[in-house]
Amino acid sequence: MSKITGFVVWICSKFSRQQIERIVRELTAILKTPDAIFGPRDEFKEKHPNYRNFAADPTEPLTEPPLKKKLKKTTR
Repeated sequence: MSKITGFVVWICSKFSRQQIERIVRELTAILKTPDAIFGPRDEFKEKHPNYRNFAADPTEPLTEPPLKKKLKKTTR
């Protein structure tokens, strides 16, 4: 079953015939409007435009802990 078929079945199970006819009229009016904006609206992306907009570090992570360096004492 495609997404659209599943969506239609869901609409038919949730709304009455009169409500579905009104939905169809509203959608038809929107489709006839030449400047209508389509596509899902993602409020999270609008609020956080730079989320996951980063470059990953190309070096691999350490597999072993780094060696400890011994500090040399300097005498004066």
